[in-house]
Amino acid sequence: MSIETPCIAVCMIDPQTNLCYGCGRSMPEIARWPRMTSSERLAIMAGLPQRMADAGMDVPKPRPRRAPTTDALS
Repeated sequence: MSIETPCIAVCMIDPQTNLCYGCGRSMPEIARWPRMTSSERLAIMAGLPQRMADAGMDVPKPRPRRAPTTDALS
């Protein structure tokens, strides 16, 4: 099972906003993330771009998803 996450592996907290520079989550949200329900995570993720914009932070572009690869068996 995969956990929805806005993490882009830029894990640093802005000392003025107390939000992660990479994803916009707060430390309490990051700490509780694995225990949140899918709907809780999706609700938070929906508001992150606006939260970051309101805080004057750069909103990162979503990472493109890689297509699944299959290795040919020879």
